[in-house]
Amino acid sequence: MAGIVRIDDEIITTDDFIRTLKLSGQFEGLVEQMVRDRLTARAARQAGLPLKPEQIQARADEFRRALGLHRAADTNHYLDALGVSLDEFEAWIVDGLYQEKMMEQVCSEQAVSQYFSLNSPRFDSVEVSHIVLDSEGAAREMMSVLQEEPEAFAEMAREHSIDDGTRQQGGVIGKVLRGSLKADIEARVFNAREGELLGPFPLPDGAFYEIFCVNARHPAALDADTAAEIRRLLREEWLMARAQEHVIEACAVP
Repeated sequence: MAGIVRIDDEIITTDDFIRTLKLSGQFEGLVEQMVRDRLTARAARQAGLPLKPEQIQARADEFRRALGLHRAADTNHYLDALGVSLDEFEAWIVDGLYQEKMMEQVCSEQAVSQYFSLNSPRFDSVEVSHIVLDSEGAAREMMSVLQEEPEAFAEMAREHSIDDGTRQQGGVIGKVLRGSLKADIEARVFNAREGELLGPFPLPDGAFYEIFCVNARHPAALDADTAAEIRRLLREEWLMARAQEHVIEACAVP
């Protein structure tokens, strides 16, 4: 088994490294990302996407400059310390460029525009605030207060909500798209009027209750946020389709 680092007489091995990744919950995520990267690079090669030598050289130069490796000897020493050959380094650079080129094609402006045209209702959004309380009784009491004084929502959130992430902002969650909330809550929220109070709704564990206020409604628009979400969806759908074209299975790892 190969050693990674030595501490006095103790050697941390590759087996130790893999074991730590598994126990810390990082192993599966790293493997999944490597599979996604490899599928993308393979698809780019199969599609015959062009890659020029000067592009490879430029990307390698960017990498070296970022690390302060200004001379060839510095780069060689750096790679030697990692146990990585020049050929392996170039292959890694090439794969990265192929991945970018493939995703540029999958997530092109035309693809984003077409996806939006076919799926625009799913990109409707609402701006909401919420108050989270620790009992149904407290939540129903809060609803009674808010129905009398809806303008006090932000103040009540700051004073009483137990959600640390939104309390200081007066309970403001911000803009949410369809699919961001539980199905039963989402149906109510997206059909609510601006300013309407909804709830209380029990959270999944049943220990807390949530009240919503719909601050604003936004019909679907192909803005920067929506385009970013569409690119994410295009990547995920494309990768899922590619994964189904291959046999992908876990190998025995010590």
